[in-house]
Amino acid sequence: MGNKSQTFLIILAASFFMLLIYTLQFSPRIKQGSETTIMLTGDVMLGRTVMTKSLDSGNPGYPFEKVSVELNKADIVLVNLENPVISDCPRSTQGLIFCADPAMVEGLVATGIDIANLANNHSRNYGERGLTETIETLDENEIAITGLGELFTKEVKGIKYGFLGFDFISKTPRENDYELIIESSSVVDVLIVSVHWGAEYRNEPVEIQRQWAKKLVESGADVVVGHGPHWVQGVEYINEKPVYYSLGNFVFDQMWSEETKKGLVVKLTFRDGKLTKEEELPTYMTSWAQPEFIQ
Repeated sequence: MGNKSQTFLIILAASFFMLLIYTLQFSPRIKQGSETTIMLTGDVMLGRTVMTKSLDSGNPGYPFEKVSVELNKADIVLVNLENPVISDCPRSTQGLIFCADPAMVEGLVATGIDIANLANNHSRNYGERGLTETIETLDENEIAITGLGELFTKEVKGIKYGFLGFDFISKTPRENDYELIIESSSVVDVLIVSVHWGAEYRNEPVEIQRQWAKKLVESGADVVVGHGPHWVQGVEYINEKPVYYSLGNFVFDQMWSEETKKGLVVKLTFRDGKLTKEEELPTYMTSWAQPEFIQ
């Protein structure tokens, strides 16, 4: 091969690599400098007296009236939905078998809820039929679900966010749970893991949760958000990743104690897929099962 041919090939190869570097740095998929906000809430239970008060007042959106404006500002809002949604939901004021009338989903829609975690110990209170109807109703209202063994992804401003949900109250973590996190983290830019776990009515996680949290992060979770204890618990950073052990109650009819009236909404700001800001927004249910942000 002549010198001219060799020189041409060298120039061609150099040009190709320069183009590749430019493409990786300035890909149009990622809008450089863009910010995305994600809001995470605690338990949302729309049945029992939450439902009866809302429907009797003719306002299915009653529980969210004082928080709706703020939540609608976020790019993504994730809640833990602690009840099936079924068309023949009986009225009740007590008991631990939850359900909500499909009309109650109107409140979720009006509040800008994007994703409902269904990995909890109440999603199957009405069996597989109830779970199927819940999924269908949420889908009809364009509310995505997570927590049923599959990764949900949502792309915002060129960044792919992934969401997984696990119920570690009904069962303890298994190796395939961690494998799902590993697989999921490899196909998204940010992975948020929602976990139903812990002992009720405690302000600190138990030691086994800390061990699980460490393995969740080591498997690829960028944020871990917990719920289930009905009390707000603290945050821990593992490998610089936040683990919110419990955000308490967001919407619930547990009005019988101060701690069960409290909740925490976490507002996360991502810039180019990197977590740059965390805000903890306390809530309190002054009125029956109706949270509001407090200072």
